[in-house]
Amino acid sequence: MQREGSAFSGLGVVVLKELSDHLTSVRMRVLEWLVVLVALAALYGAIQQIKDTTAEDPFLFLRLFTTSRDPLPSFVSFLSFLVPLMAIGLGFDTVNSEHNRRTLSRILSQPIYRDALLFGKFLAGLITLSISLVTLWLLVVGLGLLLIGIPPGAEEIARSFVFLLVTIIYAGVWLALALLFSILFRSAATAALVTLGLWLFITFIWPVLAGAVAQAIIPPDPRYTALGLQTPGTAELEQILARLSPSTLYAEVVVALLDPTTRALGPIYLSQLQGAVLGAPLPLGASVLIAWPQIVAMIASALLLFVVGYVIFQRQEVRA
Repeated sequence: MQREGSAFSGLGVVVLKELSDHLTSVRMRVLEWLVVLVALAALYGAIQQIKDTTAEDPFLFLRLFTTSRDPLPSFVSFLSFLVPLMAIGLGFDTVNSEHNRRTLSRILSQPIYRDALLFGKFLAGLITLSISLVTLWLLVVGLGLLLIGIPPGAEEIARSFVFLLVTIIYAGVWLALALLFSILFRSAATAALVTLGLWLFITFIWPVLAGAVAQAIIPPDPRYTALGLQTPGTAELEQILARLSPSTLYAEVVVALLDPTTRALGPIYLSQLQGAVLGAPLPLGASVLIAWPQIVAMIASALLLFVVGYVIFQRQEVRA
């Protein structure tokens, strides 16, 4: 006798099937090697730059993630660029491929609910990205120990681990966006082009437009302009508009976590400068509190995009 299931009946089956497809696909292998090779190049440049500097640094291990050496950018700069590509590459044909193969109606004719199917696909993609990022994080830690020869402290390991979790959240935002367009467009090529185009706009064009929009809404004060300063109201509005981009949010979180001396991500007030003269680093908890609004904003963005895609998917016709 068939047993009644919950709304997430079949979730485990969907996750395992999609996870197996992702981990064995040629697409995932290409994306993984691309990320690993580029990240290793950035890491090599950072290690060479660290070896060339003899100044003592209590957070030397964290410099592996943030130090750059011309012509290579830093490790986190590569991640902010490549992680969205990995997420989009995994998610742009998640649902529309089932439509095109006419297998969606057959899957849903089984005791698998739409909720379980969509959430399982998203969860499998996020687990795949998490496996790749954890492996990359362990590789960085191992190479840092091997090539620098100085073991990281507990504070540095904790900060780098929180940075890893934030990077997974950042990947989840772009995966949810790719999943949404996979639901909206039946053509996988269209979904990929629209998602990549929106990523390029949000990441590279919008931060530039944010300044122009802010100046149009709040014109700069000539008194500040004459001194070479930015009008406070204009600067705050520009920062608010720029934070509509997940890339901006991720960059601010990285600064707060990997640079313990960071005391603010916006305008700095005198009360935030206490202890900064001596270069006193903040504890991990204080750094997380500084970056907490940005972390919550990324989580909310991923949830919002997934919910919008879920509502649209629930109303779509799936008959072959």
